Amino acid sequence: MSLGLLGFETTFENPFTIRGIGVHSGAEVTAIFNPAEAGTGIIFQRIGQHDEVTELKAVSASVGSTDLCTVLGFSPAHSVATVEHVMAAFYALGIDNAIVEIDGAEMPVMDGSSATFIEAMEQAGIRPLGVKRRYIRVKKPVRIDHGASWAEFQPYDGTRFEVEIDFESPLIGRQVWKGDLNSVSFKNELARARTFGFMRDVERLWAMGLALGSSLENSVVIGDDNRVINMEGLRWSDEFVRHKTLDAVGDLALAGAPFLGLYRSYRGGHKVNAMALKALLSDRSAYEIVESAGARHRVAVPELIAISQPEYAPWTA
Repeated sequence: MSLGLLGFETTFENPFTIRGIGVHSGAEVTAIFNPAEAGTGIIFQRIGQHDEVTELKAVSASVGSTDLCTVLGFSPAHSVATVEHVMAAFYALGIDNAIVEIDGAEMPVMDGSSATFIEAMEQAGIRPLGVKRRYIRVKKPVRIDHGASWAEFQPYDGTRFEVEIDFESPLIGRQVWKGDLNSVSFKNELARARTFGFMRDVERLWAMGLALGSSLENSVVIGDDNRVINMEGLRWSDEFVRHKTLDAVGDLALAGAPFLGLYRSYRGGHKVNAMALKALLSDRSAYEIVESAGARHRVAVPELIAISQPEYAPWTA
């Protein structure tokens, strides 16, 4: 189903607040989402104990660690972790500009999916701004390999994800999700897919000071008998690959502008997604920047034209 592309940049109609705990820190955190002007992008402002502010632009150049989540920033005291679920919601709803004030080191995990963020953003309302929205259109294939994993961008008339995972666990095994991405497909097929992990890894993560906030309320947990421990079970039989796709959407949102193309990955994750995005953006011949030829709220892909502004690079910090 084609909904058309947004012709103008957007922001929220009203500010709103989300409170929860960080899945790794276990600490309570409050995030205040504020509207922003066109051209701002998504900005995280971490408020320190003495009200000092660390400002982090949600773009590829700001990405630090990608081990268990995506982190913006390069030092513990000046970073914001686990941004992928909220970034996926921003991307899926087409929200280009916002300032997120956060009083902790990590975005709240909520139920382990993007659903709470989607609901709150839609309730706040989305407002078009008077500036044309630009897109990154993939012109040629770009591929990266990382051990047994790989990912690639290919030209495509729209935005599409094809994500495949392959786990030794018989419960998960090999799963594939394929589909064109828009607000409706994301909300119906991906937004509620939760993060997941194995019970056997919990003690190791705790010893590292990680997963301190993880629980059956925000994670799908697989026991030593290869069964889901959560009483309610899975939301889909392939919830695992759906969540990996959700993560990919959030990680690629760090391009700083929506991309038009096909993203494929095999046994991917945050690190592979970040590597693929940087490989695309570092090859100027692999993409072009496009926008609508006219002033319309909804546009079709054929109506987009390339702009001659090579200095436009929203993925830089």
